[in-house]
Amino acid sequence: MINVRRAMGLDTGSMALLLNQIIEAGGTTALVRPVTGEDLAEWMAVDPDRSAWHVALDAQERVVGFQWIEPSDQLPPDAAEIATFVQQGQTGLGIGSALFAATAKAAKSLGYSWIRANIRADNDGGLTYYQSRGFRDYGTIEGYTLADGTAVDKRLKRYDV
Repeated sequence: MINVRRAMGLDTGSMALLLNQIIEAGGTTALVRPVTGEDLAEWMAVDPDRSAWHVALDAQERVVGFQWIEPSDQLPPDAAEIATFVQQGQTGLGIGSALFAATAKAAKSLGYSWIRANIRADNDGGLTYYQSRGFRDYGTIEGYTLADGTAVDKRLKRYDV
């Protein structure tokens, strides 16, 4: 059973651990350097009135995924950027679906009319996930340079709230 709730400061250490495992594996996120719980707490505090952070918890109350939406300088005010992370080995179990149900509801209550997913073109799992949630392609970014100097292409997908 998966329970989804708003993320809290006490979750940031577990969220960082989960995210760092994904970063270390490589190939799916634009993040290339490890993060700390403090980093995530700072990110959560950037624009709390226009962002929503959710965690997915398993039956033992362990964080097995998290997702957030937030405004972006690259987007109009009625659009939010989304990021999703699910514990390695736990994809395909409904965690992402449960997270997105809460996120879509939050996006509507925050007044967003659409959500953008900005996904590495080589992240097949992420592309499939967002497509299965109803996101549709609307653009690409070619040769995006990651912090470690790696160049990747990115796909932009849009979901109308």
